[in-house]
Amino acid sequence: MKKDIHPAGYRLCVFKDMSNEHTFLTRSCTETKDTIKWEDGNEYPLVKLEISNMSHPFYTGKHMLVDTAGRVDKFRTRYSKKK
Repeated sequence: MKKDIHPAGYRLCVFKDMSNEHTFLTRSCTETKDTIKWEDGNEYPLVKLEISNMSHPFYTGKHMLVDTAGRVDKFRTRYSKKK
C-alpha cells in the first residue's frame, strides 16, 4: 500500500439527515464546527446531511420531495414562463 495517501484526522462523527432527523455515528475526517450529544452521553462533531438512505427515494421506495432552503421554489420561479 502507498504511504501517506489517507487523511490522518479520522474521528467519530454523528451524521444527521435534516429532512427526517435520522442520525448515525460513524468515523469521518469531515471538518465541522457543530457538535451534538450522542446516546452514550459523549459529545461528537455533527455533520448535517440533506439526504440519506432513510430519505432517498431509491432506498425508501417512496417519492418524497425534499426541499431545503427553497430550492424547488427558486427553480420554478427561474424557469417559469414569463407573462
